Amino acid sequence: MTPEIITNTLQSSLIKLYGDDTHTNRYENIESEFKLRFGSTENLLFFSAPGRTELCGNHTDHNHGKVLAASINLDTIGAAKRNNKNIIRLYSEGYKDKFEIDLSDLEIKSEEKESTTALIRGIAYYFKERGYNIGGFDSVIESNVLVGSGLSSSASVEILIGTIFNCMFNKGEISPVDIAKIGQLAENEYFGKPCGLMDQMASAVGGIISIDFKEPKNPVVEKIEFDFDKSGYNLIVVDTGGNHADLTNDYASIPNEMKSIADHFGVSVLRDIEKDQLMSEVNVLRQKTGDRAILRAIHFLDENVRVDEIKQSLKKNNFNRFLELIDESGNSSAMFLQNCYTILNHTEQGISLALALTKTFIKEHNSGACRVHGGGFAGTIQAFIPDELTEEYVEYMNRFFGNGTVEILSIRNHGSICVNNLS
Repeated sequence: MTPEIITNTLQSSLIKLYGDDTHTNRYENIESEFKLRFGSTENLLFFSAPGRTELCGNHTDHNHGKVLAASINLDTIGAAKRNNKNIIRLYSEGYKDKFEIDLSDLEIKSEEKESTTALIRGIAYYFKERGYNIGGFDSVIESNVLVGSGLSSSASVEILIGTIFNCMFNKGEISPVDIAKIGQLAENEYFGKPCGLMDQMASAVGGIISIDFKEPKNPVVEKIEFDFDKSGYNLIVVDTGGNHADLTNDYASIPNEMKSIADHFGVSVLRDIEKDQLMSEVNVLRQKTGDRAILRAIHFLDENVRVDEIKQSLKKNNFNRFLELIDESGNSSAMFLQNCYTILNHTEQGISLALALTKTFIKEHNSGACRVHGGGFAGTIQAFIPDELTEEYVEYMNRFFGNGTVEILSIRNHGSICVNNLS
């Protein structure tokens, strides 16, 4: 089938977005699928929302901390068109049935928890609740952001839907920050996952960014100018597999325990205390909150400082210091934050094993760094490996976790966009 929509202008936009034309077939496929599902492709628009990688700030955002993140070359893409009805009809690759949402009914539905339908309904609700326009559209989406990889596949879907609403019904005037906030609210309240705002913010804004959540309603976002492609290293994630079911309580325990420490000091979040305050109350806190909560608080307070140090290392082009700090972040997550495996299934420790294997590789070659990636408990690790050692590292890790489990990423400069408008 000859694509009707992939014009020379759009092809040029895709090359600007991805650096080459290797993704054109993905857009051709969703255009063809849209025509099959909905008919006419006249006035069809294309959208892209990237996944993200966390560079530092592991589990700091939910306690108003600081993070350093970046959008990546893996993304969720969509083809969408107004349907002049008050419903959203969406097909997603890998799902047989369509997701359908009546925009006249935006109440939370318990039976939709942890579903794409819940996310879409929630995003529509918070757009309307904030006074923005919403409307019905038809869409087909597809994603190459690995599910359960710590690369935020769900956030890229949320931000994609928000960007469709923004472009189609609000003239593109809503800021990426507001779209990110709406995505987080939908995931918290409708989907039922107590996530922070980092994932949505990185996907919406794009590039390497630092985010200070001291005032969550008005986070301070700064783009960091650093050409990672010239560092001589590759950014790599390794999918260790593992069972991702029933981890909600593990994720929720981190902000809950951190906030139990904050409560002791009469504040709502850890951002509002100093480390010397924490250390002066350790004996009391051991009885009141337990040891793990104290360790997680130590991680938060140290990691918050580390984000600023990593940001400065990139600004000064001091990549060796960057690698040292990445290792510090990883060690803190493993020892203090304790999110490398769930204690409910202690025999399965893929993340810890991958980190041990990677540290062995790095020690043998005297170059590189690694850390747990994303929320943890199951999923991926992040490694920074020299260009000349990358092929060897990929083969090395494939021996343990299987072919296709290692992904070499690149950092993209664009956040979520309507591809048709990319000039």
